Amino acid sequence: QVQLVESGGGLVQPGGSLRLSCVASGSILSIGIMGWYRQVPGKQRELVANIDSDGSTNYAESAKGRFTISRDNAKNTVNLQMNNLKPEDTAVYYCKTRLLTTWFIRDDYWGQGTQVTVSS
Repeated sequence: QVQLVESGGGLVQPGGSLRLSCVASGSILSIGIMGWYRQVPGKQRELVANIDSDGSTNYAESAKGRFTISRDNAKNTVNLQMNNLKPEDTAVYYCKTRLLTTWFIRDDYWGQGTQVTVSS
């Protein structure tokens, strides 16, 4: 069974940095678009950043200039480097990855979520 395992969340003070990682495991033939989303209570889940298989990226306006998304297909990994964190970045962060598991099956998979708390 394909699973996405996230790591790197935690408590950090405003202005600090965190690096989130998401590793996909299982029977994987290839990886499509990969992204990070976040959600806070009472609000819908929102896109933070994604990166396509050709390396093209896009970011939420709030993340531009502070966050950097990257991927390593050989390691089935997507990372999110978060700098200059702000209290409003506090949320549960989820990775989502589009995976080709057979030549005829391509589905999106979600990680379990990791808590990021930015507080003094």
